[in-house]
Amino acid sequence: MTGVSTPQDRIWVGIDAGKGHHWAVALNAEGEKLFSTKVINDEAQILALIETARERAHEVRWAVDISGRASTLLLALLVAHRQQVVYVPGRTVNRMSGAYRGEAKTDAKDAQVIADQARMRRDFAALSTPPELITTLQLLTNYRADLIADRVRLINRLRDLLVGVCPALERAFDYSGAKGPIVMLTEYQTPAALRRIGIKRLTSWLERRKVRGAGDIATKAIEAAQSQQVALPGEKRAAKLVCDFAHQLLALDERIRSNDREIRETFARTNAPRSSNHCLVWAPSWVLSSSPSSAT
Repeated sequence: MTGVSTPQDRIWVGIDAGKGHHWAVALNAEGEKLFSTKVINDEAQILALIETARERAHEVRWAVDISGRASTLLLALLVAHRQQVVYVPGRTVNRMSGAYRGEAKTDAKDAQVIADQARMRRDFAALSTPPELITTLQLLTNYRADLIADRVRLINRLRDLLVGVCPALERAFDYSGAKGPIVMLTEYQTPAALRRIGIKRLTSWLERRKVRGAGDIATKAIEAAQSQQVALPGEKRAAKLVCDFAHQLLALDERIRSNDREIRETFARTNAPRSSNHCLVWAPSWVLSSSPSSAT
């Protein structure tokens, strides 16, 4: 995103929503592009986008092509921050895209079309934002931010402890992005314990706990364990703490998922599906690529 300049009176930010990331383009009243940026479908990055847009204008109007589950976190944060949001149907974007210059269909081009259509037209359906919805989503999204911050702290502490048990095992996995290795650490934390169980039995143990990619996780873990034959000082106590943190992370992930379901249900109750010539029927579902441990 570009640096802050003199604020505009009003800008339009079009967002082409996707599961893993969104693309956002901001236009001023004359249709000039102020910024075009990729935004990971992550709370921190979406909040940074909102702040950037607010810095660029006294009034920001947002336009989103609704794509169900992919846009729920985005919409929840926009509503919680009292932003004006309209829906620009995908069929409108597809129909108008050919009228715009530039490369073939891309996320950036679609986002620009969304922003420009919202700038020129006044007939797109707005997201209903009664006070109760705003207050509830503010509470839920703030709580979610607290839970995510707790999760980051737990993962960092777990990784610090693992370095004192088996540095190779700490390096073997992205513990922030996958549930499987965390499940493994609830039972097996030391090189000796992993070598004893071996790849075949560890794979079966993980599969019984419905861990996806169990064979790959077991192979990486045993390879890490085989690279270290020595037991490090304080290993037993550190391993117990790793086990405790792993259980805490799994419980915390369930709390985050429960919070996500409540956000979804809040939207579903307050914004009943509707349709017209100018808006999509929308029944959001909260499944995010950025959700903790979405992959097992």
